[in-house]
Amino acid sequence: MRDDPRWRAPTDRGPGLRMHIGCRITHMLTQPTPVIAVLNVHYSRFGDLERADYLVTQPSVPLESYRDGFGNWCTRMIAPAGAFTLTTDGIFRDTGLPDPYAPDAQQHAVEDLPFDTLVYLLGSRYCDTDLLSEQAWALFGQAAPGWSRVQAICDYVHESITFDYMKADSTRTAAQTLAGGHGVCRDFTHLGIALCRCMNIPARYCTGYLSEIGQPLPHPSDDFAAWMEVYLDGQWWVFDPRNNTRRTGRILVARGRDAADVPLTQIFGLGELSEFRVWTFDVDTVDPDGAVAGRPPALPG
Repeated sequence: MRDDPRWRAPTDRGPGLRMHIGCRITHMLTQPTPVIAVLNVHYSRFGDLERADYLVTQPSVPLESYRDGFGNWCTRMIAPAGAFTLTTDGIFRDTGLPDPYAPDAQQHAVEDLPFDTLVYLLGSRYCDTDLLSEQAWALFGQAAPGWSRVQAICDYVHESITFDYMKADSTRTAAQTLAGGHGVCRDFTHLGIALCRCMNIPARYCTGYLSEIGQPLPHPSDDFAAWMEVYLDGQWWVFDPRNNTRRTGRILVARGRDAADVPLTQIFGLGELSEFRVWTFDVDTVDPDGAVAGRPPALPG
């Protein structure tokens, strides 16, 4: 375990939450195909895993792991033709505390920002700041710089966009989301990021698990979630334009400029997604699909 470059010493979290987390993704491939997967808990939270969420494939193939330019843990492989399944399954200890809150956090002048944050001021594939800058300044130019301005942006996105899973579109940009008025969590996040960048606030895209433990029923089906981190007062802070509330059980998998930097699976060839399942539930309960806590759901075949 200590030889794993993602390893760090676990911290004493107290009782908190013990969550059974994982995913199972199956592609039908027409020929042997290179694949890159970004499915493991981010190295910054690896020490909070009671049981590591190692990536398992069926059929089994050689795996090579590396960190990309954003620090994300990536695994590449050659998948054979036919059904190819990627599975992770682990037990995660979380504090059970909501996202940190710092209403007095201040915005930096651009000239005072650390060099490594500057890339998160620029437009990117899904965050088309050039189309939104004028509107952003009209909307938020009078808001107090810092936490209040970012919260005003989250409030605006949350109130302006309707969540509609049936209208998901992997090519939709921030400006298109605002114009259309609907989207999924990644669209809320892209719009929030783009508006922050227009206001000279570094913002980056995050994806990972977001537990529904403790949330009012009925719960939506588990899925990977998207949120953003913004740079204020010398550190990165979590904001969630989709839910617009401080949540518990948020587990980072990957971060980048936008969703283009953190595809969960990148298939370098023709393939069809035939299964996509995510689970995040209390370790002492039984998953709705019948998986017993502490034991992953059975693989097909």
